[in-house]
Amino acid sequence: MREGRNIVRDEKLQLQPCSHRIIMPLYIPNEDGYYKDAFKIFEMCLFSVQKTAISPLKISVVSNGCTASVNQRLLELSKEGHIDELIIESEAIGKLNSILKALRTVNERLITITDADVLFLNDWEKEIIKVFEAFPKAGMVSPAPMFRTQLRLTSNIWLKYFFSKRLAFRPVKSPEALTRFVQSIGWTLLHEKYKDVIATLKAKNGLLAVVGSSHFVGTYKREGFVKAPKTNSTYKLGGDSEFLYLDEPIFKAGGYRLATYDNFAYHLGNKHEEWMNDEFNKLKTEKKVFKDFENFKTLKPNIIGYYIAEKIFKKLFIIKSLKKAIFRYKGLNKEQANNFVDY
Repeated sequence: MREGRNIVRDEKLQLQPCSHRIIMPLYIPNEDGYYKDAFKIFEMCLFSVQKTAISPLKISVVSNGCTASVNQRLLELSKEGHIDELIIESEAIGKLNSILKALRTVNERLITITDADVLFLNDWEKEIIKVFEAFPKAGMVSPAPMFRTQLRLTSNIWLKYFFSKRLAFRPVKSPEALTRFVQSIGWTLLHEKYKDVIATLKAKNGLLAVVGSSHFVGTYKREGFVKAPKTNSTYKLGGDSEFLYLDEPIFKAGGYRLATYDNFAYHLGNKHEEWMNDEFNKLKTEKKVFKDFENFKTLKPNIIGYYIAEKIFKKLFIIKSLKKAIFRYKGLNKEQANNFVDY
């Protein structure tokens, strides 16, 4: 039986203005061994992205089969206002499906999808905005440049700027950051040949961006996911899930995959270390000012352009001798070209 009239019927939504959504999947099935420091690192990720952003953010955290004690702490963080949307899945549904839970209802123009073990540094949002403004066709921008990503779904960039000096290999801005990344995934060191030069694109205003990017953290234009699969992923982690749902759709939408030239985020891994506290303590709390990212150039899928770039032009890089010649043409010396030929 219903009595009376619902007081919100026909009332229009009045939401806080926001143009940037953060989506953070979280998987902590226990807090022993591999996951011993996981929640502490997650909190560093959460608080760092809040402190350093220059625009008001809305943060979605998706608990992907986390333990009950973790979920309780997430609820407390939500009550304290640190999480805007908390989705709790009692069963582990996989990383990509966790992302999709939030992604499919996002209204904000920019969407940052990040692993829960990323430390955002000062100016990260400011710098990715600069890249989107300088490169109207940017579809995804990472605040953490990565080595050997120059041909990772970037054939549209190479085709467009093949004869332009704006596309060239230049010195790495922060070799130390690349070393810290490989240490976060279990390597002990990074050979000099991986951190001397990197493929870059120069904007008309002189801003440099790195060609290609990893997917552990990246900011996307919302319309870039129009070409993403409508069904869910069949993988808990890995497989072709990130390629199909995060990487390829941006390319098919006509967008460029780029990263900031300097490093503005660290991948932390699963073990907490003292240097992380030192970096966190350097973070400045920014005053939030609303920014309307709807004026960024809209991505427009180009089936013919996609086919020419990825299915025809990219074949130039299959022939190693030709690939070396292209890389030499774009600024590498003979030894560097030999080092790059397998990537």
